[in-house]
Amino acid sequence: MLETSARLLRLLSLLQMHRDWSGTELAERLGVTTRTVRRDVDRLRELGYPVHAAMGSLGGYRLGAGAALPPLLLDDDEAVAVAVGLRTGASGGVSGIEEPSLRALNKVEQVLPTRLRHRLSALEKTMVAIPPRNAPTVDAAVLTAISAAIRAAETLRFDYVRHDGAETRRDVEPHRLVNWGRRWYLVGWDTERAGWRTFRADRMALRTPNGPRFTHREPPDGDVTAYMQRTMGRDMWPYHCRVILHAPAERFAGQIEGTVTPIDEHRCRVEMATDSFDLVVFVIGMLDVGFEVESPPGLKAHLRKLSTRFAAAADDMEIRESRNRESRNRESGNRDAASG
Repeated sequence: MLETSARLLRLLSLLQMHRDWSGTELAERLGVTTRTVRRDVDRLRELGYPVHAAMGSLGGYRLGAGAALPPLLLDDDEAVAVAVGLRTGASGGVSGIEEPSLRALNKVEQVLPTRLRHRLSALEKTMVAIPPRNAPTVDAAVLTAISAAIRAAETLRFDYVRHDGAETRRDVEPHRLVNWGRRWYLVGWDTERAGWRTFRADRMALRTPNGPRFTHREPPDGDVTAYMQRTMGRDMWPYHCRVILHAPAERFAGQIEGTVTPIDEHRCRVEMATDSFDLVVFVIGMLDVGFEVESPPGLKAHLRKLSTRFAAAADDMEIRESRNRESRNRESGNRDAASG
């Protein structure tokens, strides 16, 4: 009986490799006859595993999808990867999956052998996840509804909050969901504006029912990844800053999230897109080089405001230091007079 059970598990493991196996191939792998393979396949079917069989030279056995989720067989690396993924999902940017992730993780950890528990415990004890402050979360139901509309080629109707807080109504032919960092975005064709647009999923409030069916268009820029890299790098941000740094361009390789273009051997131009001038000021301040602001005027005004504030703080410090020196000098003079 133990030998039969072990063979069934081995057979199930082979079928989960997502390929077609002929009866002869499975028999050779398991060291049994093709007749035994057929009996074992029938046993798996009785246990709820949908094993499909096709006749002919191109036929074979394949594990399909069923109405219920049967037990899965995972090797060591797969089991650890699933556990780490579930732990990450429990603290990720998608709301509504935290509790299911922890429940699934608990089930996986309960059946892990001791050697794998030690590996997973070492990972959990040595890894630290720091969630970003005020990180937006998107409801899992929203992502599911968007995905369903993409697959069904149905127009999405939703209310949207722009980065400036304005609310708009959109009808969009959804193309792809994109996970960028800790955020989810929808790339789609805005029917009213007749152009490709990108929307943050956490700012979308879906309306029901969906709109009319549509035919999927060719992706923007020929590839959604290329489109996102271009638009996320510049087009989506409200401020586009151009600054001349008094240093050669090669000095800043890999240090700036922006475009660095040489002007001459002593200067370069930096272009950055952002939603905050403070970030640009911080980056430039960290570089510790002279610079000139080309645009926009708002960045220059922001620097003037900061310089006034910092100068006032520096003046206050000098005044305090001057008073302290005067106080020390008086105390020293008093001690000298007393000793004389």
